[in-house]
Order: sequence, then C-alpha cells, then structure tokens
Amino acid sequence: MTSRTTVLGKAIRHALIVGTATIALPAFAQDGAPTTLDRIEITGSRIRQVDVENANPVLAISRTDIERQGFSSVADILQNVTAMGSPAISRANVLSAGENAGGTYIDMRNLGAQRTLVLINGKRLGISTSGYQDVSSLPVSAVERVEVLKDGASAIYGSDAMSGVVNIITRHNVTGVTANVYHGQYSQGDGARDRFDVVAGWSNDRGSITLSAEHTEEKAVWAKDRAFSAYGNTDRHPTEAWTTVSQYGQITGLKGPGCAGASCSYSLNRGSDPLNPANYHITNASAPDGDVSNTNEQMHLNYPLKRDSLFVDGRLNITDNVRFSTQLGYNKRDSSRQVAGYPLQSSTPGIGPMSINSYFNPFGSQHNYATPTAVAWNHRTWEVPRVSDSSLKTYRAVAAFDGSFNIGERYFDWEVGYQYNKNELRQHATGNLHKERVKNAVGPSYLNAATGKVECGTATAPIANCMVWNPLVAAGVTDPYGLTGNQALIDYLMPAEDSSGKTVGKNFFATIAGSLLTLPAGDLGFAFGVENRKETGEFIPDALAQTGATTNLAAGPTGGGYKVKEAYVEFNAPLLADLPGAKELSLNAATRFSDYDTFGNTLNSKFGFKWRPIDQLLVRGTWAEGFRAPTISDLYGGGSETFTTGYADPCDTVYGPSRTSAEVRARCARDIANADTYRQLKQGNVPITSSTDQTPVPFVNGSNPNLQPETSKSKTLGLVWSPSFIQNFNVSLDWWKIRIDNTIVADTPNQILIDCYEQGITARCAQFTRDPALGIVNKLTYGNRNAGFLETEGYDMELAYRLDTDTYGKFSTTWSTTYVSSNIYRSTNDTKVVPTPTNGIATNATVGFRVRSNLTLGWDLGDFGISWTARYYSGVKEQCLNVVTHPDECSDPGVRAPWFSGARNYNERGSTTFHDVQFRYNLPWDATVAVGANNVFEKYGPNMYTKPNSVFSYYGGYDIGRFVYMKYQQRF
Repeated sequence: MTSRTTVLGKAIRHALIVGTATIALPAFAQDGAPTTLDRIEITGSRIRQVDVENANPVLAISRTDIERQGFSSVADILQNVTAMGSPAISRANVLSAGENAGGTYIDMRNLGAQRTLVLINGKRLGISTSGYQDVSSLPVSAVERVEVLKDGASAIYGSDAMSGVVNIITRHNVTGVTANVYHGQYSQGDGARDRFDVVAGWSNDRGSITLSAEHTEEKAVWAKDRAFSAYGNTDRHPTEAWTTVSQYGQITGLKGPGCAGASCSYSLNRGSDPLNPANYHITNASAPDGDVSNTNEQMHLNYPLKRDSLFVDGRLNITDNVRFSTQLGYNKRDSSRQVAGYPLQSSTPGIGPMSINSYFNPFGSQHNYATPTAVAWNHRTWEVPRVSDSSLKTYRAVAAFDGSFNIGERYFDWEVGYQYNKNELRQHATGNLHKERVKNAVGPSYLNAATGKVECGTATAPIANCMVWNPLVAAGVTDPYGLTGNQALIDYLMPAEDSSGKTVGKNFFATIAGSLLTLPAGDLGFAFGVENRKETGEFIPDALAQTGATTNLAAGPTGGGYKVKEAYVEFNAPLLADLPGAKELSLNAATRFSDYDTFGNTLNSKFGFKWRPIDQLLVRGTWAEGFRAPTISDLYGGGSETFTTGYADPCDTVYGPSRTSAEVRARCARDIANADTYRQLKQGNVPITSSTDQTPVPFVNGSNPNLQPETSKSKTLGLVWSPSFIQNFNVSLDWWKIRIDNTIVADTPNQILIDCYEQGITARCAQFTRDPALGIVNKLTYGNRNAGFLETEGYDMELAYRLDTDTYGKFSTTWSTTYVSSNIYRSTNDTKVVPTPTNGIATNATVGFRVRSNLTLGWDLGDFGISWTARYYSGVKEQCLNVVTHPDECSDPGVRAPWFSGARNYNERGSTTFHDVQFRYNLPWDATVAVGANNVFEKYGPNMYTKPNSVFSYYGGYDIGRFVYMKYQQRF
C-alpha cells in the first residue's frame, strides 16, 4: 500500500483545519513527520487512510482545547462553534414542554437540531421520539476530541446528516488516574456550577480499559435577578406586560357598583372581607401597584439540573489482527423548571363561573346583593408555581469485533458489531388544577351551621368528597378557604401528574474497507457496509393530561417505531500525483441505499474532489444528497395542547398587516364581524400591547402518518493554504450551500394565519375557527406536513498560527468566522409565494446572525499559560415593540417587502462581543490549576422583545452575566 505525505498534510494531520474559539493547536506543527502512522478513520469517510486531509471540511476540537475553555458541558463547547445556529430548546425557554424539555441539542446552520447528526465514535447517539439527540448525555471528561463535519453526509451515515455531523470521540488507552474539580458562578452570586470527575485507565500490549465518572450540578438563575428578564419588556419598561390575571383574584364581566360601561372587572380591597360586595373596587390595571402580576418574578431564567455519568471503554487484542472493543455508557439527568402559577380563568373550558349560590360569591344569593348573579372570575395560583421535574436515564452499549488482514500488499480493515441505546424518561408536574374539582369548589356551597364550615352543594344536597375554594382570596392571605398555607386544599385542587417515555435503538452493523488496486497516483480505496437498525419509542402523558381533566396542556400518547435496512459503498480514487499543477488530484464517491418500513426506500450519493496544484495549496469540494426520515413523533405522535407564545394575528388592526393592507383587511372581514376594529387578545382576554403575545386559549398540535422524508442537496468548495515560508500557519476558506426540499414543516399557528390572510392560500383557512363574538382564533389544530423548502448559503473561514520562541514562550492565535450570505424558506409548495428570508432577523423561533466569529489568543511560557477569546455576534433586526408608544426603539418603521403584506416596523439590534479569559499554571506535584472568566467584562446583548429562543426579551443563546470559575486537575 502506498502512502504520501505533504507539507500541508503534516499541518493538517493533527489540526484537521481547526478553528473553534479557543483552540490553541498544541500539536499543530510538530518538528518533522511521524515515522509510523496508523490508518485512521476521519469523520466524513469510512475509508481508513494515513493522510487525514480529505475533500470534506472538518473541524476538530482536541482534549487540550476543551480543557482550556471555561465551559462545563459538551453542549456549551459545541454551541460556541461559529457554524452552530440558535439552540433548539434553550434553558431560557422554561415554557417548553414535552419529552425534550431539559435536554441540550445542537443545530448546525440554523436548519434545525433534527437535521444535525450526532455520533459517538462514529455510532449514532440515541434519540427521542421526535428525533432530538441530547448531547448532555455524555460526560465531558470522557471526550478525547470532537470532529465537526460541516457538510452533508447522508451517503456515509444515513438519515439526519443534512446540515452536518458532530462526531464525539471518547478517550481510550488511558494509563493512570486523573481527577478534576470545577466550580464557577455568576458575579451576581447565582447559577453556580460544580463538576467532579475521575478518569482512570489501565493498558498494556493486549488491551486497555478506561473509565470516566462525572457528577455535574448547575444551580438556578431566576428571571427576577437580571435586568433583561425581571419584567416582561425588560427593566427599560418595568410597568409593561403585567397581567390582571393575578394573585389577587378578580371578578370580570360584571355590571356592578361604579361601573360606567357595559361591564367591569372588580378586585378585593386589600385585607378586607371577601364576602362583602362593598369591599370590591374596579380593578386597577396599572403596574406595579395595581391589581396585577409580573409573572417573571416566579420564573427560572436558567433552570437547575444535575448529571451523573459513567462511561467505560474496553479493548482487547484477541490476536495481532483481531480486536474486541466495547463502550458502555450511563447518564442520569435531572432538571426542574418553574414558571408562574397557573392563570386560571372561569372561561377555561370545563370550569365555568362562580355559582350564584356559592357562599363565596359576594354578588350572589347569600350576601344580600340587590341583583344576585353568577360571576366570571380569574385567579393566578401564585401560591403554587408550576414546577416540572424531568429525569432522563440514558443507557448505551456498543460491542464490536474489528481487525485487519492483507492479501498480498493490500490491507483491509473490517468491523462487525451491535449497538444498543435506551432512553428512559420520567416527568413529574405540579401546579396545574383539576378542572372538575375547581368547578365544584366554586359551585353551589353553604355554611354548615353544625360544623361552622363552608361545604360544597346545598344544605339539602351536599356534595361528598368535595372541598370549597374562594379564588377571590389573594395569595399570601391566610384564609381557611384560600390556598396560602392550605396544603389539603392544594392537594385536592392540584393533583400531581406523572408522565413517562422510552426510546430504544438497536443496530447491527458490518463494514469492510481497504484498497482494490493500485492506480498511478496511489491506491483505489473503498469501504462497504451494511446496517440493520430499529427505532421504537413512546411518550405517555399522565392520564389526567390525556383526558384534558387538568389545566395542564392536554396531550395524547405517542408510540410507534420503524425499521431500516441500509447498504453503502464509498470509493476514493487518487488520479494524479507529483505532476506540474497536480501534486495531487483525487476523487471520492459514496452512495447509500436505505429501505424504511414506513415510507419506502431512498438512494443518496455524495461526490468530492481534492486537488493540490502546489504542495502548499489544497482545493477541495463536495456535492451531496441527503435525507431526513420522519420521526416516531412525526408519524405517531399524540396531539398536545399548547398556549402559543410569540403569537401574532395578521388581522390585528394595531400591530398586524391588517393595519396597512386593504387586501389583508378584506380577507379578515370574511371571518371577523368587526374587522375594522378587531384586536388580538392575550391572556385575560385583553388586547395585546406588543406585536406578539401568548394565546388566551390553547391550540392543538398533532402528527401525520403519511409524511415522506425530507431531501437535501449540499455543495461545498474551499481552499486550504499552508505556506512553507510561514511556519505553523494555516488558513482555509470554504463556501457552502444547502437546500432542503419537501421539508417536514413544524407548522405553526403564525404561519397558518400568514398563509390564510397575507398569502391568500384559502386551504389554510380551514385549519382554524374564530369566536363569533370576540373574533379571536378559538380553535386551531396544526401538525407536521411536507411542504416548501429551506435554503442557506455562506462561508467558513478558519485561520491558525503558532510562533515558538526560545525566550518568550509559545504564542498562538486561531480565528474562526462563519458568514451567512442567505437563509430563506417557504413553508408551502405554492411557487407564487415569495420565500421569506431569516438572515439578519430575530423572531421568536430563532436569530439569523449573518456573522459569528471567534478569535483566540494564547501564550504559554514554561508552566504558565493564558488564553483570551472574543466571541462576536453580528447585529440583527426584529419587529418593534410598539412604534406608537416607543418610537425610540423602532429604527425602521413602515418597512415593506414582497414576502409579507402591508408594512412592518423593525428595530435594529446591535452586534455583541463577549470576552473570555483563562490563566493556568502547572504545579510541581503533577497538577494544573486554572482560573478564568467567561464574559469577563459582564457584557449583555441588546434587548430583543420578540423573545428569540426564550420567554424573555433577550436572546436565549447570549451570556447572562460574568461567569467566574476555577478548575483543578490532579494526575496520579
């Protein structure tokens, strides 16, 4: 077998064109080439080879790089790669529900976390029923390096590898014991993070075993403790976005004392008798001293979590050419999310008004009110915030035999094995109310003279097994019929709910790779493999949630699975070598056939080339097809209710396009009687005060068993330059473009209404109904569908340089930049609809940063070292909070564009740069201590009222303060 090395190959061999924010390239340029090299498999190819540079743009994060960062999890490290998009489910999005809440997921190119494939040692990480792969399930102490393939690779790895692949390589052949202690917290004194881990290993010529054990704990950060999240519209507008569905209780829709209109809302005078109708005043909706709540006071900004992990890597050389290997992993993740008490309203289906014969109705029949009546009411259960505890156990096992053999001078590598993944989920939710019990609790009741207690029903027809409740008693007031301090009543009205989930993945795999024949420029390499994979899963909500008996979001059970049989082949052909203008020219081709028992079969191919006109310059490019199969949840998911956040009704005459578009107004008039004055309502059925808000009624999200796979085409073209006249210098520039068709659209209420009223797609109007009196959308069902496309394009630039001096130590710099030139989508197959751009725009769903850039400077002198990193996010624009009341926060009013009707008001949000620093020192007793600060200058990003990846007016991926940490490592 022939092998070739070049100047560029030596440079890339250990660096793999590195470019993350903190890579210091400790092995970037060793003196001379290694004398003996094992054939290795690089992410993006199944062919093992000596030279590691190939046609694919691959980024590597080494163990040293990981240790020189101040982040404590694999997810945090990966999220700071510039090619990564907005986090799919950020910890600032505490309202997220379902099986994926509490996990961390990676989204490359802002194309969705389900389109980024995560591998561990080249094998798939386990998935949830909705196809999410939780990267927090692997201990950071077990990681040797991370390779990020910034290109599609379905021909190599199968489904989901559309935007890229993250391959986490674990440690093996470790000798000795290493213990680490990590502690850090924000400068506000909260959000403490502690990590303790031990890595122990033993190895000899016959085998090795490596064990990694880790415990991580992250404390909570409360929304009230940051200026940007203390109030609904930040501390810049501290009196806005409060709600009258408050802890004080309220009577609504009553023509009572002092009411000048058709009806009014009433609240109890503080500290007075709730049974006396004279003790009520017309509700004061002003903040902060009125009868209102700031829900952010009870909410997590970052919820707490714990992780306990164990990972074992074992390898046994059975013969010189046959080896048995196994990887065993266990991870337990516990998280707890708190949001404000439930905004309970009598208009909630299944509850109803306070009875005219309720003892607690001050305007009812029992307290001498002149015109007794039943009353509508509301009460936010401030006494018992809603808490959702999530516990996920992950099991992983891989067992394989691998080896090599030769026929003549040709080497062949083979592997046969089995992989097993299992996720077990348990969720425990408290703070939601049993609707039937609430209905009875505010229904007819009477004062039992014999017991001196208020009881359900009437004196002649008491209701057994019922407890009464007075929702007009404010939180914090001790009353035998209020919730404060009344655990028995809390237990009765708020039963706990327990949900469970499980996914199991099984995969038999076999592969063989080697060389077929010798071409003039080298060996024709090949790889052939087969896989037989089965995925099953279920998510079973609590029985109360399934029946809709509580105020929790109703959801049906999810259950199902699929099987897939696959075969793939890959070839690497060196065509030219050592010729003028062609020091090297090689082509790579791969194809994979996948047969699913759900939708049928699909064939996906990939082609790449590598051309080196001179030793110092590499030109590379790829063209790839990809696909993403529908997930278990896509196909078999049960419907679930959700109060949509960031909801915008186009028919709103203040913020919607109906305000400026006659065409939209006319379409709205078909469904709304008062279209000329219609206002979108938020919680409490009051008009919205910003461009988006939460829906006052829940919508239903379901599944679609007829979905087909998404398909994609990706292209890359790049240059890598490693000049011989600048030692230890390397720079690369890659262009990339990805288009995904037949997208499985996570349909949204906003998009349905946009398609109906702005785009005029009549079929979409049938997916919802409106309340005939209020005009609001009162029923909407949406589910995934195949429609439209996504397309994004841009450039990645990576630069690395290291300077070694005898006197002043070693200096290093790395600079990584991703520039997104275009990112558009269309969620319908109607070609008349103009695609919508998301680049440079912030919405509730995501942030389309045009530029993300990381620059790291390093200096090592003897046992001392320092690293400095700058992380840059470009500016974006978002829709204005309110052009009328806050014109100073609306830089671009009246913007018109072909992809939306009417005019929109936009506000420019500036760029942000966070700075990190670390100081480290190697101690004489074989230990290292490091201290540092992420976001050392305590920089905060701009307010973003569209709440991207968050429920607060701040991007969920930004730093939330200065984080100071210390790490100690002891080697034995």
